[in-house]
Amino acid sequence: MLNDAAVVILAAGQGTRMKSRMAKVLHRAGGKPLVRQAIDTALEIAPPERIFVVVGYQADRVRAEVEAAGVGTIHQTEQLGTGHAVLCGEDRLAGLGGRLIVFVGDCPLIRAGTLEELAEMQRGSRAAAAVITTDVDDPTGYGRIIRGAGGDVEEIVEQKAATPAQLAVREINSGIFCFDSAALWKHIHEIRPDNAAREYYLTDMVSILKRAGGRVTAVKVPDSSELLGINDRVQLATADRILRARKVHQLMLDGVTIEKPETVTVDTDVKIGMDTVIGPFTRITGATEIGENCRVGASSIIDASILADNVEVFPFSMISASRLDAGAQVGPFARLRMGAHVGENAHVGNFVELKKTRLGAGSKSMHLAYLGDSTIGEKVNIGAGTITCNYDGKKKYPTVIGDGVFVGSNSTLIAPVEIAEGAYIGAGSVINQKVPARALALGRSRQVNKEGWSKRK
Repeated sequence: MLNDAAVVILAAGQGTRMKSRMAKVLHRAGGKPLVRQAIDTALEIAPPERIFVVVGYQADRVRAEVEAAGVGTIHQTEQLGTGHAVLCGEDRLAGLGGRLIVFVGDCPLIRAGTLEELAEMQRGSRAAAAVITTDVDDPTGYGRIIRGAGGDVEEIVEQKAATPAQLAVREINSGIFCFDSAALWKHIHEIRPDNAAREYYLTDMVSILKRAGGRVTAVKVPDSSELLGINDRVQLATADRILRARKVHQLMLDGVTIEKPETVTVDTDVKIGMDTVIGPFTRITGATEIGENCRVGASSIIDASILADNVEVFPFSMISASRLDAGAQVGPFARLRMGAHVGENAHVGNFVELKKTRLGAGSKSMHLAYLGDSTIGEKVNIGAGTITCNYDGKKKYPTVIGDGVFVGSNSTLIAPVEIAEGAYIGAGSVINQKVPARALALGRSRQVNKEGWSKRK
């Protein structure tokens, strides 16, 4: 943690090349908006009270994401360039002292360790500024890094202003800087919009600081993909793929078995414990947490859910915003959603759906059931084909089932209804009244056999 560093994330632009009605930094990679990826990286190196995001286009929507992450915002009313964006925060930033790291909100692959290296380069060299660079095979469109005889950065030349010799330079500017704050605020007002776009470029600070007698150093990143900026949907897809590959790689190093990892999709916020096995073509998203020694079967989808230790999810199951306690088993082809809660060692079988339902410890619903808005006790058996009729066309109603209840197959439970502990429901029953404890409830017509009927027909 760089406690003397402040961080400014530039996220005010529209991103017209995305061809979207949504601000570029709100597009998602690795399961989160680009601006949240940038903020999470910043939070690894600086305390939240020293992190600020510059907002502009769709400011309210971007600000909502920023404030949810617990960091500050700076409003750039007019988007007049990167230098102008930093200037908009002068009243909040100039008094912080120390170092100021500036990077862009559409660069989700930058690692916190690289930003730390940049800051240490600036401090160790006593430079007025340091910049991250990299070599690329085709530098077209990027600002070129022009170094002096001693290796310091002399200037950054934009594509349109470069000479033929400068255009041949393959080392490019990332737009990521670390400034000595005192030097930056002393000279930043010297930036002039002397360019075709009539904008204030932060890159001009290199030549300004050099003229003032300061040094500008650089950290060259060997992997240029770390500096990938997002300008279109193709680059967005590339960043998403890299973020997820990094996540899967780290999970495997941390003791998670992932079968056919190239087929598995895992969001960057997911947590998975040791000795858990993830089957192929699985998708695990949101703030999902999976405990140790679990197994998630092939082609399952788990979103924003909590799985305790020793849970097994059989293939082709879908679990969303739900919780599975230790030893629970779900699937195959099961669906849990909207706050479903499966207790310890409870079993949910094939083609069973739970919605806003708690299934108690040791209870079972193994086949072809719908259980909605229900509270089900411990050691309950729910027979195949059982449904809770929880909706009357206007409102949803609860079903309460006590401990040790046995519900026969093809039962229809019309809510609101309560089945007290130890009761039995005969197969094929329609139940719309309370069933007392340890009673047998039958809600079906008596069987009538008409001898010879089919022959006469």
